[in-house]
Amino acid sequence: MGKYLERAKELRASNERHYNCTQAVVMPFSELLGIDEETAFRLGSNFGSGMRTGSVCGAITGGLMVLGMLGKDKPSDASGFIRRIRDNHEGMTMCADLLRVNAQRGGNKKEHCDGMVYESVEILEELLGLS
Repeated sequence: MGKYLERAKELRASNERHYNCTQAVVMPFSELLGIDEETAFRLGSNFGSGMRTGSVCGAITGGLMVLGMLGKDKPSDASGFIRRIRDNHEGMTMCADLLRVNAQRGGNKKEHCDGMVYESVEILEELLGLS
């Protein structure tokens, strides 16, 4: 397990403060991004729960933020990251759709969201050559 994934797991397990999906993806990379964790926390605050509207999953949004801040801003960088997530989730990227299907299958919301965060961080570690 890479250090970024390890940090994401610590954040999602915290009982002291809630870290939404975007925050839990961006914060582990904060030092690499040249920002402190509190700034990363604030940056991601309105992107959890699909931008608070069920739109694009916060774990995906966080991954795109990390890629962009590291200069991986070509359309192919973003589409490759999104494609990897989409391929693992029946083509879905919208938070509301992902949660609906998870619930229909009897899944637990927290476990599902944790899994989305961990998947995004693992993909980032791989794409960035950090694993």
